[in-house]
Amino acid sequence: MGNQEIKLSTRADKWLCAVRFFKTRSQAAKACDGGKIRKKGGEALKASTSVKVGDVLLVPAYEGRCLREIHVLKIIDKRVGAPEAQICYEDKTPAEIIEKAREEMREIRQNRQELGLGGRMSKRDRRVWEK
Repeated sequence: MGNQEIKLSTRADKWLCAVRFFKTRSQAAKACDGGKIRKKGGEALKASTSVKVGDVLLVPAYEGRCLREIHVLKIIDKRVGAPEAQICYEDKTPAEIIEKAREEMREIRQNRQELGLGGRMSKRDRRVWEK
């Protein structure tokens, strides 16, 4: 194992970035401080909150508007490749919730293509769509 020390906890923003839920630590910190990341039971996390093995986090999914239930299995604070990152957590989100969110995203993309709005939504289009 070399001189790797086993960590018992780390900051929430570091862990979320290290296991690839966010591309950057600042995005993870912004999500934490914005109340998007919660511990199971309702407590919102701040970026500096400690994450320990056994914690259950509710993290927004990029597939759509649902929350993923993530069980922390291993603590890391340096970003690693996807295969190593995936052994640090277990996703307990029911498959039907994820599939429903993916289906919603497919419908949105399909509707945009039918309307001739290919590509990314403009800020104005997004505001109209959300209303």
